[in-house]
Amino acid sequence: MNYIHEQLEADKLPNCSTIAKAFEVTTKTIQRDIEFMCDRMGYPIEWDAERRGYYYTGPVEHMPMATITEGELVAMLVAQKAVEQFKGTPFEKPLANAFAKIAAHLDGPVSVAIGEARAAITFRPTGVGRSDLELFRRLSEAVLHSVEIEFDYDKGEDVKGLRHRHLQPWHLCCVDNQWYVIGHDMDRREKRTFAVSRMCAVKLTKRSFVRPRDFSIKDHLGGAFGIFAGTGDHRIRLRFLGWASRIVRERFWHESQKLTEGKDGTLEMELRLSGLEEIQRWILSFGDQVEVLEPAELRETISRIARSVARRHSGSGRK
Repeated sequence: MNYIHEQLEADKLPNCSTIAKAFEVTTKTIQRDIEFMCDRMGYPIEWDAERRGYYYTGPVEHMPMATITEGELVAMLVAQKAVEQFKGTPFEKPLANAFAKIAAHLDGPVSVAIGEARAAITFRPTGVGRSDLELFRRLSEAVLHSVEIEFDYDKGEDVKGLRHRHLQPWHLCCVDNQWYVIGHDMDRREKRTFAVSRMCAVKLTKRSFVRPRDFSIKDHLGGAFGIFAGTGDHRIRLRFLGWASRIVRERFWHESQKLTEGKDGTLEMELRLSGLEEIQRWILSFGDQVEVLEPAELRETISRIARSVARRHSGSGRK
């Protein structure tokens, strides 16, 4: 049908015999395609008896490469809304162009207006990481083609200055609106995770490598609450109260989670994690609506931080 469309656009007056010969099919097959284009897709195709060929009686903007249902259209719009978190970043233009190209080839029998669907769906992400498009392009190229990279890295925390690193990048992933690259640190000779936002001066080397066949991102992050996988095995029990119990109950947080409803309206959660650092920040986000039951070291850490927060807010603040 795309070939028929191109012939009609060029006013070459194709007919069933010439098209059937080009594709080595029967004339009946071509006739059914033309009828489909007329009846189902609404294309203005007419037969010219004198010139013995078909032609367009009006303008046609494009030839859709696929039909799309209402559910598929909504799913595509949800995906587009999901990437709108990159508005104002170097990713905005290429993403907009990509979706425009996809949308140009999706058409067909839908019963929902695209404009209405766009207005009905919204994503509002917070704390979105900013990444340079060229940096991300280099990293994705290195991951896809298994090429070693060199870069400068800002460790943050109390470490000042940049550190030069050598890496065999295995995987790029986005967790909580932040991009990370996971691979083999050539200097430290171990698997490490790097935040893309802290990387700079990334250079692709001419050295290739073989990605370990036993590496699985699912297994790697299986014991992590976020992005950083530890080496321990911690059984964590938390008790949530009030509004916190409702939020926890309504969402899925981790593969290992087990929820138990309390008779008093509380909610108990049990997890198995390989590290405690990321779960600490999550627990603190619930304020006094959560209690750590196990392990003791996590309970003590949360208690210590809570006391520090209380001391910092006990006065009238700095003047």
